[in-house]
Amino acid sequence: MAISTYAELKTSIANFLARDDLTNEIDDFIDLAESRISRELETRSQDTRTTLTTTADNAYVSLPSDMRTIRNVKVMNNPRITLRYLSPLQVKKEYSTTATGCPKVYSVIGDNLFLAPIPDATYDIELTYKASVSSLSDSNTTNTILTRYPDLYLYTSLFHAYTFLLDEQRATQYEALIQTILQQIRVDDEKGSYGVGLEMRSVYGE
Repeated sequence: MAISTYAELKTSIANFLARDDLTNEIDDFIDLAESRISRELETRSQDTRTTLTTTADNAYVSLPSDMRTIRNVKVMNNPRITLRYLSPLQVKKEYSTTATGCPKVYSVIGDNLFLAPIPDATYDIELTYKASVSSLSDSNTTNTILTRYPDLYLYTSLFHAYTFLLDEQRATQYEALIQTILQQIRVDDEKGSYGVGLEMRSVYGE
């Protein structure tokens, strides 16, 4: 059967397990699968842009709750300014704790973007980042990852199901399938990023 929605995924997991005593646990298997996929999957489809707004005399701006890794940070001035990353310690060494102005560098402290110099006005900050997987639910019935990689969702959920059942042999079998799919996704994503074959990787020094 096709797997394009949360309900269809749950039905498919139940069919593969071929048992009726794990209905209440299937949601947990999917949640665990999403946590793992969010950590391990790196695709262009997860790249997201958003605009954050600074407050004058405040060096901190809250980051999106679904952010995993930052790709780029820009102040949307005229001209635009791409901010340089520094560790929090480097920021404190290079910039006065009271200096204000248009931000030039950024760091991350907890769930906040840490800017220096401290913004002296309201600035729009364009943040490009890698987002975690949008969790499936009865109200959020699908997402890009399920649409593109339903087999990854299914096999990762089944891996956690058989881990729960202490069936090491089947868990190992699904782990092998997961690794194969992840590798195939990486290859396809690289081709899509460069627009040609993998030989282009050498051009980018990889």
